[in-house]
Amino acid sequence: MSGHLLRVSGLVAGYREPVTAPVSFTLKRGEILGIAGPNGAGKSTLLKALWGGVRVFAGAVEKAPGLSISHQAQGFDDLRGVPLSGRELLRLTGAPPDGLPPWVQERLDRRLDRLSGGQFQFLRLWACLAAPADLILLDEPSNNLDTAGVAYLADWLGRAHGDQGIVIVSHDAALMAQVCTRILHVDAVEVAA
Repeated sequence: MSGHLLRVSGLVAGYREPVTAPVSFTLKRGEILGIAGPNGAGKSTLLKALWGGVRVFAGAVEKAPGLSISHQAQGFDDLRGVPLSGRELLRLTGAPPDGLPPWVQERLDRRLDRLSGGQFQFLRLWACLAAPADLILLDEPSNNLDTAGVAYLADWLGRAHGDQGIVIVSHDAALMAQVCTRILHVDAVEVAA
């Protein structure tokens, strides 16, 4: 792998049928790769293929030996009635609370179902970002974040993370332009009539 965390070659992924057009790229430590494209182009599916969450129809995903992955998916699980606090979530993922913004730090002992959507989203992000992992996969990380949350996320991502690689799927073009070392544009698969 010669220093690469990932080497993706002609990857076509999907569910019952392919959703992505063939994609190829490499990712080294310290790089932040943005994946951009229209709705339906398979960006989230591509991200899932990197950790083995969907079917690979063609091509390959070659991972560095012993690669550890932290993945933040879109959407929220329904946590009503689950007595889990923010501090417990971080403990489960191995993410330290150090570095959290004060508006989340002061709510760590609250149950997750008592946080606002933005507070919960940032805590989920932090559990992924600060977990001990070589590769971080983020799917629409700025969803549900207010301006301060997006700014804090951009600042964190903008700092050097020399030992990690990060792949971000997002429609937030400003965030991608600010933090990504490069951006891969993907197109929707043409469906035969």
